[in-house]
Amino acid sequence: MAVLSSLAVMVAAVLLVLRTDAAGQNPDHVLQGTGVNPEARRPGEDSTIAPEDLPRFLSCFCSGHCPDDATNNTCQTNGQCFAIIEEDEHGEVQLTSGCMKYEGSHFQCKDSPNAQTRRTIECCNTNFCNEDLRPTLPPELPMESSSHWLAFIISMTVCCCTLICLTIVFYYRYKWQTERDRFPKDLEQEVFIRGGESLKDLIHQSQSSGSGSGLPLLVQRTIAKQIQMVRQIGKGRYGEVWLGRWRGEKVAVKVFFTREEASWFRETEIYQTVLMRHENILGFIAADIKGSGAFTQLFLITDYHENGSLYDYLKVNTLDPPALLRLAYSAACGLCHLHTEIYGTQGKPAIAHRDLKSKNILVKKNGTCCIADLGLAVKFNSDTSEVDIPLSTRVGTRRYMAPEVLDESLNKNHFQAYIMADMYSYGLVVWEMTRRCVTGGMVEDYQLAYFNMVTSEPSYEDMLEVVCVKGLRPTVSNRWNSDEVRL
Repeated sequence: MAVLSSLAVMVAAVLLVLRTDAAGQNPDHVLQGTGVNPEARRPGEDSTIAPEDLPRFLSCFCSGHCPDDATNNTCQTNGQCFAIIEEDEHGEVQLTSGCMKYEGSHFQCKDSPNAQTRRTIECCNTNFCNEDLRPTLPPELPMESSSHWLAFIISMTVCCCTLICLTIVFYYRYKWQTERDRFPKDLEQEVFIRGGESLKDLIHQSQSSGSGSGLPLLVQRTIAKQIQMVRQIGKGRYGEVWLGRWRGEKVAVKVFFTREEASWFRETEIYQTVLMRHENILGFIAADIKGSGAFTQLFLITDYHENGSLYDYLKVNTLDPPALLRLAYSAACGLCHLHTEIYGTQGKPAIAHRDLKSKNILVKKNGTCCIADLGLAVKFNSDTSEVDIPLSTRVGTRRYMAPEVLDESLNKNHFQAYIMADMYSYGLVVWEMTRRCVTGGMVEDYQLAYFNMVTSEPSYEDMLEVVCVKGLRPTVSNRWNSDEVRL
């Protein structure tokens, strides 16, 4: 009998184990997952039913989060009721409510302080309790993270811009230094120039036996070292102009400021262009770099013309019609030579001045003009179809800028556009000449173009307003309408 009793107990235990293993889970664990305390389990209830399959026992009010089977804004859940208020990406505040499943409700009902959006959720566990919940939005947090990101982005932008600027500066500096290395580095290096030879003789020899691009570099250096500086005769934004003497001959010495090295190099390069010499282009003699270290002088030596610039000449002299024609025609010839491309093995590129004005035109003893100051000139070679623009930071004179330059509509890759801009500036120079020409006993005081429309030092905006916006131009005196003057 005792054996049978023991056997019955063992069989019952085995059946209980098999039944539990078949369910595949702990019954107490399942009950805890339903939101019902294990102690509250009713006798005879099947403990193998999953929490989500248990009968729903809590009714909640729903708005905005209603399931498909909700009726009359009422939903059923085995978890908790909730109400949530949140601010969407457009800054609008929405209050919604509904039922929350048991799974994870303990964590869902606790908002994270690091949430990306402002929101507050409140939960409760009695029927329709969420209808009375009124959660409020948390206060706005300081935008520390956004500020940090903004500061990071600004810092990176500044660093990138600085790096780009430094790269450009170093590139230009390297290019300038490479070009400077073409000149002899030995400051004491000279060549012997026979006594009695004049500058005219040396230039004639270089034209007849050389490439037509000027004196050899060593000859230029020798002349530069032997020049005696007499007195300063002018000063501009690029540097100073001095009267100098070489073996008794007067020369003009243009001493560039160190910061204008690019202008010095460009002007030297243009003057030494093959077939550049012309009677209406300022005669180039030599270029040299003197000194070393912190103190460097950039010399450009040219012919000296005692009448000075056309600007100075017109202020103190009047013209008769033949003199006017000589000045205007000779200036046009010089400009035409610049603009013309000469083809051949020893050819000359087309050149545009870009800063033509009465101060950059000199008056020779014979009453003709020669064009000077080529530091902003651009070159064009039809073989490559490229416009060679200088690296100088200088810009032209605002008063003489063409409309297309002022309104920035000029096509910088089209060389003909630079020629047209030069012709506009030339027209203003001729207008200044005509005011000083005596016709019928009448003559006007010398004035710069647009003198009655802008100040003596007009700004870029002033010229843009007058020339482009208002479309004004210098007025021509009625005395030029008579047939006698035109003839």
